[in-house]
Amino acid sequence: MRLFQAIAQWQEERQEKHLQNMKEQGLCPDCQGKGFNIPVSEFYISPSHYNCPGCNGSGSYQDWSQL
Repeated sequence: MRLFQAIAQWQEERQEKHLQNMKEQGLCPDCQGKGFNIPVSEFYISPSHYNCPGCNGSGSYQDWSQL
C-alpha cells in the first residue's frame, strides 16, 4: 500500500514541478508552447496536427490557465 502512495505522491510532485516550469517560461503545459498536439495514435497514419485544446493553439500559459 505504501508503494502505491509513494508512486502517486511522486507523480503529483512531478506534475507540479512541470506546471511551475511551464508557468515560469510562459508556455502551455499541454503542448510545451507549440500550440498544437500530434495524437500518438494518428502519428503514423496522418501527418496532420490539431490545435492544443488546453491553450486553443496559442501556446501561452496565460491562455491555458484561463480555461
